[in-house]
Amino acid sequence: KLISPSSTEHDGWRIHFEISEDLGETWKIIYPFKNIGKFNVIQPTILTYRSGKIQILCRSKENQIISSWSRDEGNTWSPLKATSLPNPNSGIDAVTLNSGLQLLVYNHSKITDRKWGGPRTPLNVAVSKDGKNWKQALTLENDEGEYSYPAVIQDKDGLIHITYTWKREKIKYILLD
Repeated sequence: KLISPSSTEHDGWRIHFEISEDLGETWKIIYPFKNIGKFNVIQPTILTYRSGKIQILCRSKENQIISSWSRDEGNTWSPLKATSLPNPNSGIDAVTLNSGLQLLVYNHSKITDRKWGGPRTPLNVAVSKDGKNWKQALTLENDEGEYSYPAVIQDKDGLIHITYTWKREKIKYILLD
């Protein structure tokens, strides 16, 4: 089963999933969230757990990263809920590491002036064992400027690769071991 998190921004922000039961030959779209109107969320990222649970974390306009959980391979989801992590209406990305630890790259800041987006600095890495309690692990950027749209993967050798937009001028690459 393939689960692809997705979102749309026309007619309001909303997230959905594209699911394939036949390795990508056919796809179905599901809109599983009953309380979507409470949150403005896009760009979900998926985390998996050895117990079989799946978690999504989402960018939001509500000054928090928003989360939901599935216990049935993505067919149904818990109501969307704000986490304790701030989000200045900025993209995030996360990965489940080979160790089972969850790793998140995001801007640890909030919107303060009611403008479209908030400060996209600092850019941080946080880790969690359970997807609920997050610990700051590393600050990638802390200078003035915009550091945004992170992407993170772990390779077969266990190395963690992070890319992000650096001051809207270039793409920066970080390698963590």
